[in-house]
Amino acid sequence: MEDVSAFITQNWLNLLALSWFILCFKGYMYYAKRKSYTTPCLASVLHMYRYEWMQRMMDRENRISDTSAIANLERSVSFFASTTMLILAGLMTVLGSTEKAIDVVADIPFVVHATRQEWELKILLLIVLFVYAFFKFTWSLRQYGFVSVMVGGAPTPEEAISDQVKQANAARIAKMTSMAANNFNLGLRTFYFSQAVLGWFINPILFVVLTAFIAFILYRREFSSSTLKTLMMTTDTEIKS
Repeated sequence: MEDVSAFITQNWLNLLALSWFILCFKGYMYYAKRKSYTTPCLASVLHMYRYEWMQRMMDRENRISDTSAIANLERSVSFFASTTMLILAGLMTVLGSTEKAIDVVADIPFVVHATRQEWELKILLLIVLFVYAFFKFTWSLRQYGFVSVMVGGAPTPEEAISDQVKQANAARIAKMTSMAANNFNLGLRTFYFSQAVLGWFINPILFVVLTAFIAFILYRREFSSSTLKTLMMTTDTEIKS
């Protein structure tokens, strides 16, 4: 018990910074998901576009352009999944040469001296983040594969199906596409938050500031960016402008 108390006393700032990071990381994920149900954001607006895309796809006999678009999305996710594996390999290498890494960072201004165990904890946090991102990217990749199968199995116009069946198929495929995109987005958010962890190697206070800054950047881009405003422009607005 005394050892635990001594550890907390000696590392209270690091523990506070880590708690703040977990709160912001998990809290923003939860907040963004809940808020997307009631507030226009990139995720909700793009789902509307995906639904419109699939509605038009149902009326096309030739769907080569649709499958090509899905393949492009898969390539983007595959790139990040492969990059994540390379980063994990690099982190494992750094984990095996912690002393050299400490010496490299030691000359940077405002660096707080850290023990080998503290450095290994910080690297382990990065490893956990990128493992999480890898699972999200690979699951997104599989879901885009499911979308390709669903597009291939969708009824063609010559089958003369009812509008209700068309709408149901379009909604189902659009939902699967959005699920794949949301998992990809979770992986990207993890990449963003991992940048804040780099500040922890220099100073716990910098870690706290960067974590809050990353959460703010993500909020701005997803809920109040010029990209979102452009996506929400109506046809009438585009003609007038």
